[in-house]
Amino acid sequence: MNLLECLVGLALSLILVAPLIKNSGEFIAKQIQYEKSQSLTVEADRALELIGRAIRMAGYQNASSAMASTGKNSSSSNYIQIQKNNEYRGSDSLMVKHGISSGVDFDCIGNTLSRERTKNNLAQQGFLVDRQASAPKGARVNGGSLICQSLDRQGRIQNTTLMNGVHYLSFEALPASAGKAFKVVLEMTDGVSIHQKFEQIFTARNLL
Repeated sequence: MNLLECLVGLALSLILVAPLIKNSGEFIAKQIQYEKSQSLTVEADRALELIGRAIRMAGYQNASSAMASTGKNSSSSNYIQIQKNNEYRGSDSLMVKHGISSGVDFDCIGNTLSRERTKNNLAQQGFLVDRQASAPKGARVNGGSLICQSLDRQGRIQNTTLMNGVHYLSFEALPASAGKAFKVVLEMTDGVSIHQKFEQIFTARNLL
């Protein structure tokens, strides 16, 4: 086999193999994008579960506590507060207050709620979106960070990052529900090509 035959054989091989290499590259890229999308979906589901649990607890009062007799008919605004367009990319923030049950309850970062973690006998759980403080300088930022606000053992507000990749977060009280139901919109992003929107409605069971 001379040099010309070798070159012709190599060229034919490249013609046959090139589409396979291209298809493999596209498949790998789609697989990576799919895995990123699934990861964002899992994170969004976890965030909505925590937010929904807090909203459902808003205004809860333990019947055996002294608070139950004094604040039973308090306005819902005392127990659930929404601040509009005051966070990262115009996101909203949420603050929920509720009493401690006689069972085992957890705050948004998994701490067991106790009397030490209350203020005026109320536990507090908040959610907001902030810039990624831990992102290296010059690095591509994939959205903001979802922050959980809770009380430490001295009753002081502490901020804990739950996840990154949050593009936008909003809370809306549904008018027909008299302030008992709230629509939560959460938008997630990888900072490049994936942008997913999640919506869910939660009902505050203990508000009048």
